[in-house]
Amino acid sequence: MDQCSIQSTDCHAKATRTTTGGYLLSAHVSAPRSPGPARHLPRRLAQLYAGLVLYGVSCALQLRAGLGLAPWDVLNQGVARHVGLSIGTVVIAIGVLVLLLWIPLRQRPGLGTVSNVLVIGLVMDATLSITPTPGSLWIRIPLLLFAVALCGMATGLYITPRFGPGPRDGLMTGLHRRTGWSVRLVRTFIEVAVLATGFALGGSVGVGTVLFAVCIGPLAQFFLRFFAPSEQRPTIPVAGSAGVPEATDQARSAEGAPDPV
Repeated sequence: MDQCSIQSTDCHAKATRTTTGGYLLSAHVSAPRSPGPARHLPRRLAQLYAGLVLYGVSCALQLRAGLGLAPWDVLNQGVARHVGLSIGTVVIAIGVLVLLLWIPLRQRPGLGTVSNVLVIGLVMDATLSITPTPGSLWIRIPLLLFAVALCGMATGLYITPRFGPGPRDGLMTGLHRRTGWSVRLVRTFIEVAVLATGFALGGSVGVGTVLFAVCIGPLAQFFLRFFAPSEQRPTIPVAGSAGVPEATDQARSAEGAPDPV
């Protein structure tokens, strides 16, 4: 769920396939940029939290569709079934655990990182409490398509304000730095491990899982460009995402630029 983050750099983005069938958004970086004038702060905050709320709604709707979840939600659902907690609570708990893994990896969270952990889980539970489970397949299929598209839009909304990477992307880039493995290899390893663990715990894997993996990269890339400030649109700063809509800061790392606070 976790997870993309936009960093303060100029780069050209493109999507390439991963070995898991998803997409990796890669970036060619030039020079770091400042986050922009303070007068843009209210708009950036509104965009951040609107995106996180819509992301939580999209996750809940994909769960209601019952046709398969994104890899991290497969894990969240599997854990929830065994511990007797709501899936939103598990989302928060796993997010906190992932953040703890940042400590030995020397990753620094931002406002967007902490908000990602808290808001998405709360919104998921709230959405599930007011939405029924559809019985007809003719309702569940459009609901799945809408949920995946909404997730892509939410990704563009909450990443472009540049308030720090999501917890899962911080884990990925931290492992990338410490191990020297490529971002694609680290991401693939994490996604496969998470999906396999979630499936073993009883999480829902299906056509929705495949659809999410295939579509979320291109959708996120489109909406990242769409929601970016006009002055950044010709050279959108985008970093990697495969399976979870959290962009990474591996491009900044390669250039020696500091991580966002």
